[in-house]
Parts: sequence; C-alpha cells; structure tokens
Amino acid sequence: MEPQFKPVADHALLVTFSEVISEEAHAAVIALDQAIASDVPHGVIETVPALVNLLVSFDPIQTDHSAVENRLRSLLKGLESQKIIGVDRHVQVCYEGDFAPDLEAVATATGLSQEAVINAHLTGDFHVLMYGFSPGYAYLSGVPEAIQVPRKPAPVRGVPAGSVIIAGPQCLITTLTMPTGWSIIGRSPTPIFTGNPDHPFLFDVGDRVVFERVDLKTYEELCGEQVDG
Repeated sequence: MEPQFKPVADHALLVTFSEVISEEAHAAVIALDQAIASDVPHGVIETVPALVNLLVSFDPIQTDHSAVENRLRSLLKGLESQKIIGVDRHVQVCYEGDFAPDLEAVATATGLSQEAVINAHLTGDFHVLMYGFSPGYAYLSGVPEAIQVPRKPAPVRGVPAGSVIIAGPQCLITTLTMPTGWSIIGRSPTPIFTGNPDHPFLFDVGDRVVFERVDLKTYEELCGEQVDG
C-alpha cells in the first residue's frame, strides 16, 4: 500500500493510505502512528489518526514538509513486521427503558427481538478507529451486520452523555449532551473522561472495546445516583 503525502498549511503533513475505508488502510495508519510515537521525528508535535490517513503536525521553525516526509518514509519501511498494539477497554451498558429509546425500532428494522439486538451488540468486535466531532467522541468499528441500521432522517436533540449509539457499522459512546441521528440502544456508566491531562480519554486509537451488560440497579450503583422512571 503506497501512501500519498500532502502538505497541509506550513505546519503539517497528511499521509493517506487509501481513498476507501478498509481494515488494511486503518491498520497502516495505526502502525505509522505507533512508530512515530516510539521514535518521534525532529520537530514533530502531534499526530492525529483517522480512518485512512494520519495528520502529522510539526514546528515549521524546526523542520519542514520535506524533512518530515523523508523521516516518515524511513519509518514506513519497517512497518510490515510490526504488530498493532491495542488495549482491551471494558465498557458497561444498560439497555433498559429510557436508556434505549431506539432499541425497539432497531429490532423492528432488523427483524430481530430486542434481546437478540442486545446480544448481537455485546458480541461485536469493536475497535477505536478515530476521535472526532466532540471531546472524547471515539468512533468504533465492529457493529455486527445483523443490527446495522442507517442514520435517522432527522437528529434528536438533548441526547444524554453516556448514550450508546449505532449507525451502519459504527458505534459511539457520547460524552456530552448533544444531538444525534444515530440509534440510541443503551447508556453506559463507564467514565470516558479520565481526568488525566496526559491521557484524557479512556480509549486510544487501535484499542479494542468490550461491552458488558449491566442492569438498572448496577448502573445506579456505578453512577452513585438513582434514575427516575
């Protein structure tokens, strides 16, 4: 897979591995991101991995596009033998009542029972692809094909933080109260914000996310609050 390099302003370089989203392209993104983290090129300040590309920001006083590209090409030569290292992150989900307002609609759309939808979600092979849209908003791949549904025709406002939402093959856990057109199938008590400025979010790109079912009582205990209704 031959990457393309594109200068972005005077302080960044965009490395694109494919025009089409694929596991191979994303694996290459993560491998390069981890290689940079292990051996940071001179002047590089930050990397931002996405679905098929990696943005590499640098200090233009210390280096330039050509020097950064040459260093990245050198790192790319040894990536084939590197294994992508991710951590398993466990996230609890309550699929009950008001926490899952779209569970019935997803069941109807897929021809499954609500319990079958929940079980399918719990068995998904979820991986963090990228961050975007809002702080801590991690896009996960891995929604099983049997429960993949499109976005809603119109978004819903005021969706609470911690909502577990799906659209197509992707899943998210919201971190703020916000609008969404994705289907809301549960709510998680697991904190995504860590409070650690050096590692502010629970996930890193490349991590695997394992969802674990909890009932309403356990949710309340984990959150330290009682849920009305």
